[in-house]
Amino acid sequence: MPSLTVAASLTSAEDDPMLAVRGSLRNTYEYQQPALDSTHAKRRQRRHLNPPFDSHLRQALELTTKLDLLLAQLELLAPHQACLVDLWLYSPTRRIMMHPTLGAPLAAALLALPQLASAFYLPGVAPTSYEKGEKVPLNVNSIKPVAAISDSRLHSVVSYEYYHPAFKFCQPEEGPQSVSESLGSILFGDRIMTSPFELLMLKDEKCKPLCIKKYPPPAVGFMKRRIEQGYSLNWLVDGLPAGQQIQDDFTNTTFYNPGFLMGGVDEDGNIVFNNHYDINIEYHPVSGSTNQYRVVGVIVEPSSRAYPNLIDCNNPMDPIVFEEDGSEKEVKFSYSVYWTKSETAWATRWDKYLHVFDPKIHWFWLIDTAIIVVILIGTVASILVRALKKDIARYNRLDHINLDDLSGTGIDEDDGVQEDSGWKLVHGDVFRTPKYPLLLSVLLGTGAQLTYKAMQGEKWKVNIAMTPLLVPSIVFASFFLLDLFLWAKQSSGAVPLTTMLIIILIWFIISIPLSVAGSWLGFRASAIESPVRTNQIPRQVPPVTTYLKPVPSMLIVGLLPFGAIFVELYFIMSSVWFSRIYYMFGFLFLSYGLMVVTCAAVTILMVYFLLCAENYHWQWRSFLAAGTCGGYIFANSLLYLVTKLKLGSLAGGVLYIGYSALISFLFFILTGSIGYFASWWFVRRIYASIKID
Repeated sequence: MPSLTVAASLTSAEDDPMLAVRGSLRNTYEYQQPALDSTHAKRRQRRHLNPPFDSHLRQALELTTKLDLLLAQLELLAPHQACLVDLWLYSPTRRIMMHPTLGAPLAAALLALPQLASAFYLPGVAPTSYEKGEKVPLNVNSIKPVAAISDSRLHSVVSYEYYHPAFKFCQPEEGPQSVSESLGSILFGDRIMTSPFELLMLKDEKCKPLCIKKYPPPAVGFMKRRIEQGYSLNWLVDGLPAGQQIQDDFTNTTFYNPGFLMGGVDEDGNIVFNNHYDINIEYHPVSGSTNQYRVVGVIVEPSSRAYPNLIDCNNPMDPIVFEEDGSEKEVKFSYSVYWTKSETAWATRWDKYLHVFDPKIHWFWLIDTAIIVVILIGTVASILVRALKKDIARYNRLDHINLDDLSGTGIDEDDGVQEDSGWKLVHGDVFRTPKYPLLLSVLLGTGAQLTYKAMQGEKWKVNIAMTPLLVPSIVFASFFLLDLFLWAKQSSGAVPLTTMLIIILIWFIISIPLSVAGSWLGFRASAIESPVRTNQIPRQVPPVTTYLKPVPSMLIVGLLPFGAIFVELYFIMSSVWFSRIYYMFGFLFLSYGLMVVTCAAVTILMVYFLLCAENYHWQWRSFLAAGTCGGYIFANSLLYLVTKLKLGSLAGGVLYIGYSALISFLFFILTGSIGYFASWWFVRRIYASIKID
């Protein structure tokens, strides 16, 4: 029966719901075909179709019936999606397809779509199934530092390729081959290559020899220092990182931490080198197949074994101790492979690797930040609704008075003009062109040409050149200088020359031409007009209170947006520098949204107080004050360096400070632009609401 068919189809293809839908649709359609033919005949007799349209409309009716059946099976497979059935049955599209004239051409077009359409799988996303005995690839990635053995602090930020000559790891007989990577993966320092490990699906291996390497005294000292600094190996099996099983005592959960240590410390405090690897691979059988399996988990348990002669894992052995005593060390590498069946499906295999550290801290901080944002929004709304509304109404009642005379003694307090409404007095200067409008418009980035034109800028050719060159040049020059340190250290983090050329080509072939085209369109467009006229003679700016001076106001305004992202920033930095997986994008999105709202609200508040003090130089002040958040991020990076890191080399310190300064600079531009455009909207809104003769 149809219901039994649906259940059988779903059971045989639990990993692919579309296979279940197609199978159940095919069986149900064959089961109901006689009834469908009878229905088509009755419809033709009832509608008195013309012969030329008979075959086309039959296709339309069949297609409509197939869609009805498909949605009916979807309702059986997923009852919570029953709304799709109602959406289709009562939709105008279905009525059109049933129309005797429009239905046939529409059906023909729909039937032709499969021949015109194409699809593809994203690399690394499609599941790979292996038969019993089939080789499963194990690729190796860069060797990266994590927490040191002695004090759990990061002692280095330099990563190395797996086949760096000093490590002397075993290589494939044909030599290691590079695995294709994305541009982002290369920029983040990944260098994925093939390995000599042979993993055959469902075939256990015990104590299989790999190779024998000899470490001269310089290599022994190099390896000893890397082990002390907590360097870890990073392998990939079927695209899944090999890691170690970790117990989080705070949340009482178990998760897989990518990577495993290259060595450790024995009971006597000696530095030992791990030369044996127990590879535990979890697999899940493919539903509906008797000889296909998928990798869903990889755990590696390294150990140190000083094999005397033959490689033997049955008896306990002393570890391999790396001491700088001037002697050569011979190391025999070996590995074991164990396959374990798992109930974890391929679609959820990453859940074991994704772990949230201290989730309550995220929620508490988000709630506290949200409360602060609500208070700020309430304050700004109070100003806009209460203070400004009163001022604008009072100001419009006095529109017969010259606004430049309001600061004199001809108007007394009975006229309703209060001292806190000084923002009205600078209406003739508030849209005056600021200093260095070209630099300000370029730093603002988006809409730089329109902004520069609104500021009455005249050097439009210079603006066209600086918009795609200024900030990217600063970023590229800083990135290139830092890359020189990585090249000097022979680090895998050094960007290859070919990748550097690709970045330059993208910059000059895509970014610059598009920016020039945008400039051409922007300068051809009409300028954004100000809601009030600008006086020819600038107004004198009176002295302001201490908290409205540039430095104090910048420190106050930049602190609140930084507070909104402080906690997430800590976890992001820990993930970047300690090679952890960060996936808490929900918290990150909420923190970013709170940061944007806080930045806009507090900058508007500062600009309002500045205008009330009759200071109309708000453009640069709003940009710099909001951009100070980037300065707080850099200061936080220095604090993180002192408390969490212990970089012993000059190159490590330069790399950390350089990258932190680069990120802080970009964040300075981001928050500065948010503050400027929020203030620009606020100023235009309040001055467009008053009547000026």
